[in-house]
Amino acid sequence: MTLTVADLRAAIDRLVVAMERDFDALNTADGALGDGDLGVTLARGTKAMQEAGPTLPDDLGQALLACAQAFTKTSGSSYGTLMATGLMAMAKALKGRTSVDPSEVSGLIAAARDAMQARGKADLGGKTVLDSLDAMAKATAGLTDAVAVATAAADAAAAAQAALRERPATVGRARIFGERTIGMDDPGMIAMTHIAAAVAGRG
Repeated sequence: MTLTVADLRAAIDRLVVAMERDFDALNTADGALGDGDLGVTLARGTKAMQEAGPTLPDDLGQALLACAQAFTKTSGSSYGTLMATGLMAMAKALKGRTSVDPSEVSGLIAAARDAMQARGKADLGGKTVLDSLDAMAKATAGLTDAVAVATAAADAAAAAQAALRERPATVGRARIFGERTIGMDDPGMIAMTHIAAAVAGRG
């Protein structure tokens, strides 16, 4: 089973529902270590992608680029910029393609991770969304079934969030709080856990 723009639209629809539901929780988590607008960023960004859905082309590269552009127009936040950067990296890899095999998803996640890392100038292990994406890329490597890929990605995001909980944040605004971030979840990692769960159809 290959993945097409129809699957992308369906995933975006699930994201919109999840981000609206988790709006307050994400804002609250972000408020402890950041600006408190993460829920706003993701709710607006996913809604903008959904509104672009009916006009998305069959070319997955062009479709993802349109999603990145839609997301960017709604938010100037650093997380929104990173999300758009990741989408554009995947768009570049899929330019001219109308379908993608599930076995390629790991490489696409890795491409997004690398582009976001270059943009944010952060290292892995810093307790950020990069660590979530790294875990997801590794967990999905070698898998060929779409459901298995989505499940592995969701599980990996949640596991990465838990694994880094007891580390101090060393990147971004959260690093200002230093040792106080030990025992706290990074808002960006929380968001990616929710995103991966929604894409996997877990709500």
